[in-house]
Amino acid sequence: MKQPHIQLDETVKAPCALMPGDPKRIDVTASCLENVEELTFNREYRSIVGTYKGMRVIGISTGMGGSSVAIAVEELKNIGVHSMMRIGSAGALQKGIALGDLVICEGAVRDDGASKCYIDSIYPAVPDYRLISHCVNVAKDFGFRHHTGIVLSHESFYYDEDAQDCEKWSRKGVLATDFETAALYTVGRLRGVHTASILNNVVLWGENTEDSIGSYQGGEDATAVGEKREVLTALEAMYRLEQEL
Repeated sequence: MKQPHIQLDETVKAPCALMPGDPKRIDVTASCLENVEELTFNREYRSIVGTYKGMRVIGISTGMGGSSVAIAVEELKNIGVHSMMRIGSAGALQKGIALGDLVICEGAVRDDGASKCYIDSIYPAVPDYRLISHCVNVAKDFGFRHHTGIVLSHESFYYDEDAQDCEKWSRKGVLATDFETAALYTVGRLRGVHTASILNNVVLWGENTEDSIGSYQGGEDATAVGEKREVLTALEAMYRLEQEL
């Protein structure tokens, strides 16, 4: 049955999905796949399907925020996808995380709204241990600069206490911020989906978020390289997991 938001059904027959936020990033995903077909573009959900080493993979954008990711997880699960990986962007909360470095998310602080709709906030937001282990090993094998640890998934850039909250979580050792990882991990775990999240750092700790993101969208610096690297890491990690399953 065709799903109401992603507008896909079981005939896609792909076990894995890569999930960037921005629909434009689907083009980067497509460049790393073979036999690419455009599928649909409904609301924020632009989708393609292609193959990586013979494995069928959906690429689908999810827009901004945990609610959109949660919808995608639910509807992708309904059409038979069992492994889902976020390939997104992040703002660093620690010095030493350079632009374009990968942040491989071992867990997420659930400061979003979407995951709290599903279950109490004491429930952890954690990835599939096999898939996240493959991500780390692939990044090492490919020689990609990366960091592993906890990220903060929050709700907005512009609320009044954002700077104070980031300072607080930085002091606690949290590596970076995004909007979506906590929702992906929480909903994925509840629905029995293999999940992982790799983030491309686009904002240095202590720098202006708006300026850094504007540069990233223009593809003007190392963040464009990081974006390609997170796609390659995610694809190879999912392929290695598929060989085990």
